[in-house]
Amino acid sequence: MKAIGFKQSLPITEKDSFIEFETEKPNPTGYDLLVKISAISVNPVDFKIRQNSAKDTVLGTPKIIGWDAVGTVESVGDKTSRFKVGDEVYYAGDITKSGSNTEYQLIDERIAGHKPKNLTIAEAAAIPLTGLTAWESLFDRIKVNPETDKGKTVLILAGAGGVGSIAIQIAKKVAGLTVIATASRPESESWCRELGADYVVNHHDLKAELEKTGHSQVDYILDFVDINGYWKTIAEIIKPQGHIVSIIGSSDPLNLVLLKSKSVSFSWELMYTRSMFTTDDMDRQHQILNKIADLLDDGTLKTTLTTTLEGFTVENLKEAHKMQESGKTIGKTVIEY
Repeated sequence: MKAIGFKQSLPITEKDSFIEFETEKPNPTGYDLLVKISAISVNPVDFKIRQNSAKDTVLGTPKIIGWDAVGTVESVGDKTSRFKVGDEVYYAGDITKSGSNTEYQLIDERIAGHKPKNLTIAEAAAIPLTGLTAWESLFDRIKVNPETDKGKTVLILAGAGGVGSIAIQIAKKVAGLTVIATASRPESESWCRELGADYVVNHHDLKAELEKTGHSQVDYILDFVDINGYWKTIAEIIKPQGHIVSIIGSSDPLNLVLLKSKSVSFSWELMYTRSMFTTDDMDRQHQILNKIADLLDDGTLKTTLTTTLEGFTVENLKEAHKMQESGKTIGKTVIEY
């Protein structure tokens, strides 16, 4: 089967930053599904791993990355029960295993969901990783209760990005929260408003911008961009007994003492935790993806797809990585096979 990977962590402009090669099609065992892939999307995690996983070495076998895919089940392992051959699935994968930048992939059925029926392949491919991250941030980390927490405020840092774009919708339309998103350009501000943000503020002077909305402090903060850069401001604008969630790693220790007087909770969110550690509730991602699919199918949520590249090629994968590395993408970029 055809795959695209890399042997060295090279700048994306270099000829061999991605290479096409042939590899053996895998066979499913246990909970595995063998999926014939139809489309993939590219996330910031893709280029970060490409840039850092083979810095000082040349790999003997090319590394295959990619963690969003839509495809059709071609065969199943002996422990599977949630899917059958011919089912269309979508998923965000397992960071400890070979990725989706290939024609066929093995995926554990406990972290896959049924593709939304009313979405195109490309529209569906834009959703899994960001959808799971946003859902887990709100409902598994903060544990928002739509009945008792309705109307509470959530600040979403980087509202126009991949995760922010679906988080705005889930926070507003599923959790019932008052949504404040950050954006710094007219096009990203407009995008956030279209998705349902009640307020859009410029992140360059966050405290002053928040005060203009009448919300000098917020109940929840979702950091999808830069926990270190915002930390002191975050500690000031979070309400007493509020909750902060970040998906961004920290190069320096965070001063959690800043949150002590307010009894504020802080959580990390890593979508890969359940698959990485085969947690007892690993099947939760299967359930979340199916719930998101239902919400997409009934129109409560909409796809965050903004760019589609046609053809599974080295050139398109490079282009998608260049777009992500620019830091200026809005929504999601998908490669359709």
